[in-house]
Amino acid sequence: MAALSPTDVVNILDADEQVEKRAAWEAFEFVLRGDGDVGVTNGSHEDADEHTYTVHVESGIPSDCTCPAWEYQSGVCKHMVAVAIREPVLEAATEDQPVRADGGITLEEFGADDGDDDRPEDCECAPSMDNLPCWPCYRDGFEEPNANAAGESE
Repeated sequence: MAALSPTDVVNILDADEQVEKRAAWEAFEFVLRGDGDVGVTNGSHEDADEHTYTVHVESGIPSDCTCPAWEYQSGVCKHMVAVAIREPVLEAATEDQPVRADGGITLEEFGADDGDDDRPEDCECAPSMDNLPCWPCYRDGFEEPNANAAGESE
């Protein structure tokens, strides 16, 4: 079975329009906690730490939240919709993979080869980059520069 799209998940959640708008517009931050749990902090609040809740994802769909709205109101909360509409967050929670803050999968967790063959076509690594990968390599999850990159030495 193919994975559901964020639109499909939102349709399943059947959120009202106001909840969907708030989920899209407010400044949410996400942290994977494991076992399908996503920490959701609403940075739109002055005291954001007091607005951090846990959304649980089951089979690719946010199923519940620890916020008061989920407990005391009918329908889904903005935190659940916020997870649903951010595809990398939803996928990571569903797959329960270790993920970096920028959304890239940590390669060492999966035994990925750090060799040249896996590098992006737009790799711009150069030996003079102080052991930092170029943006295309970093974006694709590489923490070290491409050792086989062509470039001028210092």
